[in-house]
Amino acid sequence: MAGKHYAQSVFTKSAMVSGLLTDAQIREAITGIIRSEKHQARRPDEISDRDLSAYLVSQDILTSYQVDQLIAGRTKLSLGSYLIKDWIGQGGMGQVFKAEHQVMGRVCAIKVLPLSKSTDHAIESFMREIRVQANLDHPNLVRAYDAGKDGNVHYLVVEYVPGTDLRRLVRSRGRLSIQQASNIIKQAAEGLAYAHEKDLIHRDVKPGNILVTPDGLGKVSDLGLAAFMTDYESDPRHGKVVGTADYLSPEQIRNPKDITSVSDIYSLGCTLYYAVTGKVPFPGGSAKNKARRHLEETPWHPRRFNEEVSDEFVDLIADMMEKEPSARLPSASEVAQRLEPWASDLSPISTGQMTRSRWMAEPLPTESDGEAFPNGQDTDSAYDLNELIAAASGQSSSVTQGTMSNLGALQDTTGSADSMPPPPPLIYETGFRTAAFRQLEFMRRLLWIAIPAGVAAGFALGWAAAKLL
Repeated sequence: MAGKHYAQSVFTKSAMVSGLLTDAQIREAITGIIRSEKHQARRPDEISDRDLSAYLVSQDILTSYQVDQLIAGRTKLSLGSYLIKDWIGQGGMGQVFKAEHQVMGRVCAIKVLPLSKSTDHAIESFMREIRVQANLDHPNLVRAYDAGKDGNVHYLVVEYVPGTDLRRLVRSRGRLSIQQASNIIKQAAEGLAYAHEKDLIHRDVKPGNILVTPDGLGKVSDLGLAAFMTDYESDPRHGKVVGTADYLSPEQIRNPKDITSVSDIYSLGCTLYYAVTGKVPFPGGSAKNKARRHLEETPWHPRRFNEEVSDEFVDLIADMMEKEPSARLPSASEVAQRLEPWASDLSPISTGQMTRSRWMAEPLPTESDGEAFPNGQDTDSAYDLNELIAAASGQSSSVTQGTMSNLGALQDTTGSADSMPPPPPLIYETGFRTAAFRQLEFMRRLLWIAIPAGVAAGFALGWAAAKLL
């Protein structure tokens, strides 16, 4: 038989131990390689792991992710009844994998809490997320299917959404058209409106948490930081600032104990700004600097980055990003209604293929992956209120170096936008108007009229005087 004496290797041994391949499948694959025109002269023991793995991937027997893990000698590629197929990315609470139910064949996404983060606090927060998502069912929210524990590894099984997230979409394609951005944000607003009706506040609305399918469907994901409006005390992060610095509402910084659903609307406004400009509202600087600017400053006018933005559209963004919650649009439903004129057609969006990183993808956590962080520390995005306020207001004497490191973790890595230096003093252009600056703009317009008129009058008097002389 053509595969009888193939050379055993870490790859083939790991493949059989993992259960992904049988000895017969390996022999059959080697036979297929030898029969191919390119390898007619090869003997079974001359087939390399590279040749074998490439053939298995081409035949859809293994995925590239599985091959990478097997070559590295890893044999744990399942969680409960789910077979891990690929690595999707890193979420706020843990790693996210693409998986398939071994009996039902349903493709899904699995969020896994790494053992290195499995402190009592992190497990409590993770279980809270599972319970939150179990009660939600809306086409514009990522649905939860299952949850479980494999050894000491906790996991949540959710709907797999093909495509990409809004952050990656903008980074790869540049800013979106007004219609595309309106379609996506309108759907996100509808999903949030449903969550708000369930007395749930997301608290971490941002481009990275809005998934976009190739046919233009938008879904809000990552409800791990969510809190119930009526049950704050049961939230282990109650009284702490949670979220991402580029999209934090001012009240989340001032007093997160009193946040309401309109905090999500501010963050969604920042997300809409990002979608149509390709820039975060306050690019550059540290997390504490961003927090201060959310409290005190107004972003650059969107038309500076996108000439297609109309005054009416800019007013909508401004109404979503009002500093004072009482002046902001009162509901996500109203946001969706206001976006309707620009979101009349659900056009397909070319999300492209997800690009594999040149770095090896994260392995599935196993029992031997190490201990939790010392002193019970974890990397959950929850920060002490007083420390963040002190940092935002420049009271550095009460902020420790450890706190500054935590604040850095709040930042959303939105590419070149975040690497820009802080802009010079703000230029207020017609259109991007919040309540605090409308009077300023009125005075500026008066000056625009008064100064040229004064100069013209001066010239006229000078000319008349010259005539008389």
